[in-house]
Amino acid sequence: MNRAEKKASIESVNATLKEAQIALVVHNNGLTVAQMSDLRAKMRAVGAHFKVSKNRLAKIATVGTPYENLADLLKGPAAIATSADPVSVAKGLVDFAKTNDKLVIIGGAFAGQKLDVKAVEALSKLPSLDELRGRLVGLLQAPAQRIASVLQAPGGAVARVIAAHSTKEG
Repeated sequence: MNRAEKKASIESVNATLKEAQIALVVHNNGLTVAQMSDLRAKMRAVGAHFKVSKNRLAKIATVGTPYENLADLLKGPAAIATSADPVSVAKGLVDFAKTNDKLVIIGGAFAGQKLDVKAVEALSKLPSLDELRGRLVGLLQAPAQRIASVLQAPGGAVARVIAAHSTKEG
């Protein structure tokens, strides 16, 4: 890798880190090309970026970002996963790590706070942004549905009484 390629790699990782809400570091020692492709596809599906880069270059790229505290985690065969949605990237990595023991979550950072493995796993158990939006819409619709059912109840009761009388007499 020549000097220009290194500079481009550093700038790319730095730009990704500046845009991200969360950055997670994993070790990917022993993953096959097919497994890495599968992992990258899962990360893209949840809107995350997954970058394998030389640790020295990645450490330089963290300078000037909220993720400078990740430099000590970048040892060995490390990769960085970043995303604007903290829960979805954590869920994606934890789910993949459950099915593949060669992917090991080391830690990460979110909102300036360093995360350990347990914090990443706890984050993965939270509902995603889409799930929260769905719950909120459901909560907003529930009162309207209750009002409609209360207003329909007297008419329905009258109809049932008339239907019961018609079957008795008939």
